[in-house]
Amino acid sequence: MSDGSLAANAMASASAGMISRLLTHPLDTAKARLQAPIHPPYLGVFDVLQRTTKIEGFTALYRGFGAIVVGGTPGTMVYLCGYDYVKEKMRKSNAGIPEFSIHFASGMLAETLACIIYVPVDVIKERLQVQRNYGSSGAYKGSFDALKKIVKIEGLSGIYKGYGATLGSFGPFSALYFVVYERMKDVSLGFLQKKVDQDTRSIDLPFHYTVFSSATAGAVASWITSPLDMAKLRLQIQRGNNASGASSTIKYHRGVVDCLSYIYKQGGVKGLFRGAGARVAHYVPAMTITMTLYEEFRSFYSDMLNE
Repeated sequence: MSDGSLAANAMASASAGMISRLLTHPLDTAKARLQAPIHPPYLGVFDVLQRTTKIEGFTALYRGFGAIVVGGTPGTMVYLCGYDYVKEKMRKSNAGIPEFSIHFASGMLAETLACIIYVPVDVIKERLQVQRNYGSSGAYKGSFDALKKIVKIEGLSGIYKGYGATLGSFGPFSALYFVVYERMKDVSLGFLQKKVDQDTRSIDLPFHYTVFSSATAGAVASWITSPLDMAKLRLQIQRGNNASGASSTIKYHRGVVDCLSYIYKQGGVKGLFRGAGARVAHYVPAMTITMTLYEEFRSFYSDMLNE
């Protein structure tokens, strides 16, 4: 990857990530509140959006957005640029690695690197998103206030205690996402090759095909990994309660497996996928906007830098 290509990818990923987060953050908040052990429980995405707006105001849907802007943007840059870099290196290694394995491994490695940035952002974001006693003493007043209180009470390591659980959720999601995304792009290119009767290497995938590929991948990956995301969220909330000394009737979980086992015993398979619809409703537009704009911006910035 040349310096110009890396710069174009970095600028494209930053732009795409910011726009996507701005448009879809309320859906992410809805997903977090549905998965959290909140009583009385919400009935669905629209119930979360309606009740939260009515009781706490529209801005409550954007709690944690400051952390996303400051930390999530460079995280997205590392994530997308890292994926393209690893994928390119593996393809050029001449090791005969199957495309499935290249995309799976590249997605997993990109997420492993990005989680160094994503984990603190995710911890701050989700604790703010599920917080409903916003005006009470001890409540987080914003992203920076949350960061200060977490570091003060839990230590600097407190914001990284969830690295394993976060990677355990985001890693499989990214690996599955890119496997499906790249496969759908290949299928689309094959269809176009038959349609126009020319080599697909000379064809730029049309905008609507990129949208379809990304939306399909986002739906599949987010649904399958939803139980892991729920376990990650509950463990993050648990750590916050334990560190602050807050009283809680919520069951204590020793880890991801224990958390998933408890949820299954309480609600069966349906319980494991509580909030899965909200997660799909968030990730389909989020990843579609991100990847579609990333592909478009990458060409735009590349042309601009080469002028």
